[in-house]
Amino acid sequence: MNPFVIGVGLFALAAVGSMAAGFILTRRESDLTDRLDSFTAVAEVADVSGEERRGRRARREERVLSRLAEGLDKRLSRRGMGTRISAQLAQANMRLTVTEYLIINVLCVVGAFLVGNLMFGTWVLATFAAIGGFFLPRLYVGFVKRQRLHKFDDQLGDTINLLVNGLRSGYSMLQAMETVSRELPAPVSEEFARVVQEVGLGLTSEQALNNMLRRIPSEDLDLMITAINVQHEVGGNLAEILDIISYTIRERVRIKGEIRVLTAQGMISGYIITFLPIILSLVLFMMNRTYLMRMVEHICGWIMIGVAAFGVVTGFIAIQKIVRIEV
Repeated sequence: MNPFVIGVGLFALAAVGSMAAGFILTRRESDLTDRLDSFTAVAEVADVSGEERRGRRARREERVLSRLAEGLDKRLSRRGMGTRISAQLAQANMRLTVTEYLIINVLCVVGAFLVGNLMFGTWVLATFAAIGGFFLPRLYVGFVKRQRLHKFDDQLGDTINLLVNGLRSGYSMLQAMETVSRELPAPVSEEFARVVQEVGLGLTSEQALNNMLRRIPSEDLDLMITAINVQHEVGGNLAEILDIISYTIRERVRIKGEIRVLTAQGMISGYIITFLPIILSLVLFMMNRTYLMRMVEHICGWIMIGVAAFGVVTGFIAIQKIVRIEV
């Protein structure tokens, strides 16, 4: 049987099995809600028109589907992998649930397999394309997370200055954070607005700040939050402490910028050396498929590909270790 047909069949079976499991897990809750709706709507049944009945039926179906998605997402989020995915999505500020992320991941795998099968005409290379599609959402989430963290670190010095000015003018820490959420751009404004909302909902300021630190794993932010928590316990001039921390963070950001400029050439060279063999192989495959397919028809070719891939990955990791200087 064609491996492509087998792969599609397994994917369809897994999708149907997941939906059936989620329906079984949420069936009791939906049955209970339907019974309660039947008791509360007894007095209105006689006056309900056909259009209203269809509208209620549609709303009931939407509630069942919503409970299905919520129940499946809760069960996935409690797993070890689901917890890690949820943390990654929160750090990237992506409004996706774990279930939605996994669905996108599966679609990327299937889509990459189909595209690879159409381009290369062989299921072996299409499998490699599917592996690349599996890692594609993770790479995108990691890229968005790094960009957001970098932008937050660049804004943190100005944020602390605004907090210091607010404290010196007589504001409380919560009022100063609310000012930050109004005056500064994202992502700083978004995170401090969440802190203010969580405190308004009943959390302590320490819990709200620790939640922000889980969303933004920044060493500079950890230093600021530690200073605020220590001041709440032992007292002291918080404005003066934050002013010193702000100067330290600004100097660190300046040094990081200088290092980034000095190591930009090495980093770009690492990316070029890494992706040049891959791009050249694709070009050769499009120009002369028969010439390049001899590489995958013999065991010697696979050994050469494995050794080359190991060398490229090792070189890329070595270059990244050299150009990434911790401050």
